[in-house]
Amino acid sequence: MKTVNTFQKLKDNNEKIAMLTAYDYSTAQVLEQADIDAILVGDSLAMVALGYKDTYNISIDEMLIFVRAVARGAQKSFIIGDMPFMSYNLSVEQGLENAAKMIKAGASGVKLEGCNEHILHLIKRCVESGIPVLGHLGFTPQLMNTIGGHKIQGKTKDKVEEILKSAKKLEEAGCFAVVLELMPEESAKYITENLNIPTIGIGAGKYCSGQIVVTDDILGKFTDFAPKFVKKYADLHDVVLNAAEEYIGEVKNELFPSEKESFFA
Repeated sequence: MKTVNTFQKLKDNNEKIAMLTAYDYSTAQVLEQADIDAILVGDSLAMVALGYKDTYNISIDEMLIFVRAVARGAQKSFIIGDMPFMSYNLSVEQGLENAAKMIKAGASGVKLEGCNEHILHLIKRCVESGIPVLGHLGFTPQLMNTIGGHKIQGKTKDKVEEILKSAKKLEEAGCFAVVLELMPEESAKYITENLNIPTIGIGAGKYCSGQIVVTDDILGKFTDFAPKFVKKYADLHDVVLNAAEEYIGEVKNELFPSEKESFFA
């Protein structure tokens, strides 16, 4: 059984933390069978599963549907529900209420982006209420419009120190780990070495305490774009395409269903 304590235990044992995303029951089952350390039901599903151009349009109610599906498929896993855009920004009360919905839907914890006074207060309230929180710094997709798009963060010494300062605040507020996204490898290494809690990298090099990527990316299912930091471990797009084309051909040529797939009186 994976718990929030798994993260610190792995870091303390110098063992890397492996995380992946899941949005559905069957994928969650497979990831649990693979012994994944944690599953993120990421707001990336807005693009990958629902076809939105970004993550802004998905609601907390939509996220909860996917959290429930993943929780049913991975009952022994540590599942993190990604708090979507504007589901925690209006007030601490709003954020705490929606975080509680995530837990009731089957999540083990939640992920929040950024580090301002509001976020820090919300993290403290969540942790006090029994809700583990994963922080997120560097490139924060929900703030993409204010930071000018997909840009690498922490490229200068001053910026790295600024991110480290924020990461320490997240640690003090009670985060069990922090995601570092889109930053130079040496920047993420420096931040990781100066924190007590684990760091989870996505496009942040090999020196983070662990890694997370979108499962559909490493399986080659999502082909709208391919981030530089993703390694493709399979090409399911072509597998599905070839299988669909073969099925269509057999139906058109009356080869399917055959006697093997048919019932007889």
